Amino acid sequence: MNRILPVALAAALLTAPLSFAYAADAAPREPYGIALEGFAYPYPVHLLPVINDGEQLSMAYMDIAPERPNGRTVVLLHGRNFPSSYWVPVIKMLSEAGFRVVVPDQIGFGKSSKPQGELHFDTLARNTIALLDHLKINKAEVVAHSLGGMLGVRIARAYPDRVAHLVLTAPIGLEDYRLYVPPTPTEKIIENEDKLTPDGYRKQLQTNYAIKLPPDAITPFVDARFNIKGSPDYPRWLRAYVSSGQMIYREPVAHEVALITEPTLFIMGADDHNAPGRPNAPEALRAKMGQNAELAKALAAKMPNARAEVIPDTGHLVFLEAPEKYKDLVLGFLGR
Repeated sequence: MNRILPVALAAALLTAPLSFAYAADAAPREPYGIALEGFAYPYPVHLLPVINDGEQLSMAYMDIAPERPNGRTVVLLHGRNFPSSYWVPVIKMLSEAGFRVVVPDQIGFGKSSKPQGELHFDTLARNTIALLDHLKINKAEVVAHSLGGMLGVRIARAYPDRVAHLVLTAPIGLEDYRLYVPPTPTEKIIENEDKLTPDGYRKQLQTNYAIKLPPDAITPFVDARFNIKGSPDYPRWLRAYVSSGQMIYREPVAHEVALITEPTLFIMGADDHNAPGRPNAPEALRAKMGQNAELAKALAAKMPNARAEVIPDTGHLVFLEAPEKYKDLVLGFLGR
């Protein structure tokens, strides 16, 4: 997605008037289904039946075979605000290096079912292992981003024999947000999220994630969030989305990270200070939150087999903003 536009066009987009940059937000939106029906993924999507808390659901995933297999598999774990299609440049990078690449949408996200019940990291971890079992994959490299980093930690802790290497790309959850942010009722969060506009969401992404991408590269994320509002099932999607935010808050993994024994690489954007819930924290505490690069380095120093790499002038979408550096770090790490 990044660097595919000519430099001149990218520069023009970055300096364009807001009316041009945000033109897609003003256009009529063709409704998507809440499983992103109508939103194209780059590879065929398969469905795995799972049962979570007695509810029959479907877990969507892509399974991409390399032309020259090296006998190893990478599982990519997506973030909260991004459909797994955003992994496409990383899929290509890994596939060209010989890896089979498995890319699930977790339950509650993307093209997977939106449950009636609450989301939990333990359940998402079990679903991911069930997918590996279904695909007869005994051990995988796990490459995770953002919220997926929290899930990657939980998988590595609960199923250490299934993880060969762990790459945590701009993970959230390196601190316990409960220490800063008071609890917020689910219904209040639903009310606030329902009031959010496409322009407001775009600005939220750009501000919270310090994204260094042209505006048109952010538009698919806005579309995936707002085109579903035309679906009659939108209230169920919204409740699942808010449940994922409550999961981040209520089920911290920061205290578990240092206990991971598998080889672990943190790849952090120097400008990424994302901290879920910061606006709800007391003003005196907000500046202490989101020191993610420093948190990663401190945690890596406590771990038996870990290191942290910080990429300058990069925000939360590290693999899209600095693709060549990211490629060198990931392939170098997995090649050990």
